[in-house]
This record gives sequence, C-alpha cells and structure tokens, in this order.
Amino acid sequence: METTLREPAVAGTFYPGTASALEQELQQLVTVSEERHQLLACIAPHAGYVYSGGVAGELFGHLELPRRVIVIGPNHTGVGARVAVAPHHGWRSPLGEQAVDVELARLLVERFPDASFDENAHWREHSLEVQIPFLLARRPDVVFLPICLSHLDLDRCLDLGRALAQLIDDVGEEIGLVASSDMSHYVEDGRARILDRLAIDAALERDPKSLYQTVHREGITMCGVVPATVVIEGANRLGAADAHLVAYATSGDVSGDRSAVVGYAGICVHR
Repeated sequence: METTLREPAVAGTFYPGTASALEQELQQLVTVSEERHQLLACIAPHAGYVYSGGVAGELFGHLELPRRVIVIGPNHTGVGARVAVAPHHGWRSPLGEQAVDVELARLLVERFPDASFDENAHWREHSLEVQIPFLLARRPDVVFLPICLSHLDLDRCLDLGRALAQLIDDVGEEIGLVASSDMSHYVEDGRARILDRLAIDAALERDPKSLYQTVHREGITMCGVVPATVVIEGANRLGAADAHLVAYATSGDVSGDRSAVVGYAGICVHR
C-alpha cells in the first residue's frame, strides 16, 4: 500500500473548487431533517451538484453518520483493477485533506481475493470524490474507505457484500456503507421515471439479486448497480430491516429539458 495523497479530479466542475464556495453550497443543499436514521447503508447520486445535489443533500441530511464509512462507486473510466481499493493515506478536497481508513483498506485486500490496491482506477473517477463534501458536512471527523468497482457478475457482488459485512462485524465498530450511483441516463423523462422505479422498488425490497437482474433485464442504465448490489447484500448481513426512498429527481427538474435526462435517487437502508 502506498502512502500517497489523491488530488481532486472534478473540483471546480462537478462542485465548487474553493472552500468558501463549497461550504456555502453545502449549507444550501444539506438540510438536516428532524427524523434521522443512523447510516447502515444508502444509495447516493454522484452527478454535478447543480443536478443531483438536492437529492444528495436531502439524503445526507436524513442520516447520522458513524465515524467510519465505506464508499463504493462504479468505475466510469474503465481503467484499473476490478475491485480497486484506494491505496492513499488521504484525499484532498477544497475542504482540506480527508483521511482514508488505512486499516480497513489493508484488511479488505488481505481477506478478499479480488480486491487490490490500485491508484489508477481512482485517478480521474468522480463517483467517490463527489460524496466526500457531503460526508464532511454531516461529520467533519469522518474517515472513509473508497472502493471503485468495474462490472462484476452477481455472484461476485454478493461475495463482496458478504465480505464487507464480515469485516465490519470483525472490527466490532459501527461502519456505514455508501453506494454511489445515478439512475437512468439520457432517456426521456417519463421513461426514466418508469425504469428507475423498477430499480428503486427492488432496492427498497432489499433484494440485491432482484436489483441486479432487473437492471440488466430491463436495460436500465443505472451506472452504480454493482456498488448498490454489493451494499444491499452487506446491509442485509448486518441486520437491515427496512429501506425507504428519501428523494428522487431527474436532471430535467433542473434544466427543464425532459427529452434526455439522468435520474437521481437517495435511498436509506436501516435497521
């Protein structure tokens, strides 16, 4: 494992590039709700804040975060290992340097054969980076483990979910799971809402197999179906009892263009 510091890849594009501007935007986006759930697992969107920030802010305002969080996102670049664990000691953002959970990273690579330290998969990937400011807004002392996943078959998704749950059990500390995913990509708004609802319903049933198979069978362009499948399996193994949709929107709600939208869902899975 290297002791490197990852520099931000999309600061100034997906979200504000200065601390003051980012803090101001987070204050506008994250409204802490009166009824909150301790983060066991969630599915959070990862587009530019102008489009998905409202959904992400509502979701994270609905959650109480433990000190340690595992964030799992899809590999959009196609570069790097299939199960790429961040090899860094920290990630820099406009809000400062954020510590990576080095202990969890080493344990996962030691225990799960498909996992390996890989810097390349994380170099330009945005799906994990955009979650950091929301985590910090809710818990400034959070320590996180970033994992970037290429496409995995269903069995490997379930194996990884079980491995993460076992790791958390063995550590003996509350550790939250965040799956980073947007929903349908570049389809007409009404069609996106119908397709997204199919995937959302499977997630709300906490059925990782159904979610994975529904997305593939229906051709739903949910980029983070693999992380979501992993996280739901892990949450079930950790005692999940319920799930609910906190917020949903499409890019058309912001742009007004409903001819080709991207969908965003914020889903909370809890005991």
